[in-house]
Amino acid sequence: MNRDKHKLRKLFLSTLYLSAFTFGGGYVIVTLMRKKFVSEYHWIDEDEMLDLIAIAQSAPGAIAVNGAIVVGYKLAGLIGVIVSVIATIIPPFVIISAISVCYEVFRTNLIVALMLEGMQAGVGAVIASVVFEMGTGIVKEKNPFSLVIMAISFIVTYFFHVNVVYVILVCIVLGLIKTFLQKGREKA
Repeated sequence: MNRDKHKLRKLFLSTLYLSAFTFGGGYVIVTLMRKKFVSEYHWIDEDEMLDLIAIAQSAPGAIAVNGAIVVGYKLAGLIGVIVSVIATIIPPFVIISAISVCYEVFRTNLIVALMLEGMQAGVGAVIASVVFEMGTGIVKEKNPFSLVIMAISFIVTYFFHVNVVYVILVCIVLGLIKTFLQKGREKA
C-alpha cells in the first residue's frame, strides 16, 4: 500500500510539474510525459506510450487532460486518473485565474507580449520534434499499413484540405478494423 501511495504521489507531482512548466498546449506536454514516464521512470514502454498518445489525440477534449487520463489509468487505474487529472488542471486554473484578475495590465504590457511571442517559436520547435519522433517510430516499425495511412493522411490534409477531424475519424475506424481482423486471425 505504501508503494502505491508513493507512486500516486510521484504521478501527482510529475503531472503537476509538467502542467505548470509546459507552454504550448497538449502536444508539448505529451512529449514531456513520454520523456518522464518512459525514459526516466520506465513505467511505460515506448510502443505503449505511442498507443496512449494516439488515444489521447483521438478523444474529444484537451489533449493534456486526455494524456493525463490515459497515463493515469495505465499506471494506477481510476485513482490514477483522478490524481493525474487534478494535477494537470491545477496549474492552468491558477494561472488563468491570476491573469483574469490582472487582465488589463497583462494586455497592455510590452514585456509580456514579447515573451508570449518568443514562446511561439519554442512551441513550434517542440511540435516539430513530436511529429519527427512519432513519424520516426512509425517508419522504424516498417509496418506498410501504418506508413500508407500516415502518407495518405498527410496528402489529404495538406493538398486537399480535408478537415483533420474526418481524417482522425477514418483512422480510428481503420485502426478498429485492423485490430478486429488481427484478433480474428489470432483466434483462428
